[in-house]
Amino acid sequence: MQLSFLRPLYDRPGPWCSVYLDASRDTHDSRPALDLRWRALKGRLLEQGADPANIDAVERVVRGHDPMVGDYGLAVFATGGRVVLSEYLSAPPLRDLASWSILPHTMPLVAQRGEQVAWVRVLADRSGADAIAVSAGGVPRKAHVKGRESYQLRRVNPGGWSQSRYQRAAMEAWHHNAGDAAAATAELAAKVGADVVVVAGDIRATGMIAAQLPERWQDVLVRTDAGSRTDGADPMAMDDLTVQTIAEVADQRIATALDRFGVQEDVGAGLEAVVSALQRNQVDTMLIVDDASANGKLWIGPEPTEIATDPGQLMNMSVADPQRVRADAALLRALVGTDAELTVLAPEEAPELTEGVGAVLRYVDAGTPGRGNG
Repeated sequence: MQLSFLRPLYDRPGPWCSVYLDASRDTHDSRPALDLRWRALKGRLLEQGADPANIDAVERVVRGHDPMVGDYGLAVFATGGRVVLSEYLSAPPLRDLASWSILPHTMPLVAQRGEQVAWVRVLADRSGADAIAVSAGGVPRKAHVKGRESYQLRRVNPGGWSQSRYQRAAMEAWHHNAGDAAAATAELAAKVGADVVVVAGDIRATGMIAAQLPERWQDVLVRTDAGSRTDGADPMAMDDLTVQTIAEVADQRIATALDRFGVQEDVGAGLEAVVSALQRNQVDTMLIVDDASANGKLWIGPEPTEIATDPGQLMNMSVADPQRVRADAALLRALVGTDAELTVLAPEEAPELTEGVGAVLRYVDAGTPGRGNG
């Protein structure tokens, strides 16, 4: 998981208001329920010493956001009297949460986001296509393609000497329209950096589109005859295939990260080793087991790589006033500051991961930390 979307949170000094709440609007009493949840969170922030300007900034987002249909949540981060980042959550958080702290509390957000996969889905027929693309950050883009050819889209059998001409005209029209759809698909895929391209609909149209896609996108292409552009067509089969394909890509990424970590043997395993590697800008990808109950602490200085398991280490690094913070908050700040990535694991995916944390390293040298190399 790339964490660049969190960078604005670490480009500003704290302290921070971090709020997660269930904002669902699926019942008739949802507005009063939201008010009650927010009032409870506001009380917690006041108890922790949050200043009114930051609380007011969060409240404006909570009360003024555009509601979504069904169950969902909000994550809001504010400092200096303004909201720096707010995100919709595709499902309510496990529990409402309000934090006032030196660093933003971002672990629940990245854990719920999971492995983000950029994708494009195209629903095509012989006259054109409708496409939607979603970036790894969840930003949607759409395109409607009306093919340039509208004459003779069906292969007919008129008989006589002109039959082959009609057949060629139909094939040529399909080919041109598929080319327009392929060009639009490639453009969308490039804009979002697609990991998956699903082309659905008319079997001949999808084949022609696939054949005209650049090789770069053919490598991530999935074709299906599910779906139709006709009014009232059931999208369920196409939706299911898209979700399944995206999940398979996410699972493969996690498996790859675990494999890369495994071949390092004793290197980069456990909290002490990961912290030491972060100090040395050595982490490529950090692995962490999702544990909502985790409350460990680390020490930090002003810079992302100023992170340690005890304040003495930082004092030896000329940090005058080390601060004690949540361990996950310190780790995420260090990852963002060193352009490292994150893989969040379910407990059953890494039952033997030392202390629930490890790192795939960019390089290994004589000073590389690990279980067998303190």
